[in-house]
Amino acid sequence: MNIMLIHSTYGLRPAVHAAADRLRAAGHEVWTPDLFDGRTFETVEEGMAFKDELGKDELLKRAILAAAPYSERGLVYAGFSLGAATAQTLALGDDKARGLLLLHGTSDIAENTKVDELPVQLHVAEPDPFETDDWLSAWYLQMQRAGADVEVYRYAGAGHIYTDPGLDDYDADAAEATWRTAIGFLESL
Repeated sequence: MNIMLIHSTYGLRPAVHAAADRLRAAGHEVWTPDLFDGRTFETVEEGMAFKDELGKDELLKRAILAAAPYSERGLVYAGFSLGAATAQTLALGDDKARGLLLLHGTSDIAENTKVDELPVQLHVAEPDPFETDDWLSAWYLQMQRAGADVEVYRYAGAGHIYTDPGLDDYDADAAEATWRTAIGFLESL
């Protein structure tokens, strides 16, 4: 599978490279674009401030330009938190997308969005301050109405970005379960 893996608001940190290496070891080709031009952040607030300064349109433009050379191959879009939201936007707009793997995040869905049974897998903490139960219920229903084939996995007690060993949110058991399930999902595509 060809995978575009997009970093979180923390930037392109070692955990993103480690995740890409794990996916490569499972036989996938993985690209990890740096949408923040080498900048990484220690806190969500710092990363969000930079994202806001950059602007949503510029961030999306950078992501589209990063994916464009590979999209003809049929990409699986994947991402962490803010990167998941960006990956979702790209996948829903790419009729050649093979799948969508969301780690720790989702995004709004335009009302007129239609996909043809796009396989989608979401992994998220329970509870998650950025992905509330009400939001996730509405998101799930909207994704189904759009035509996506959605699986949701919740991890009780895990922090928001629980797959990153460099963050306080890290939960080794939840991270291992996520990667085991995600790799199975990718193998099924």
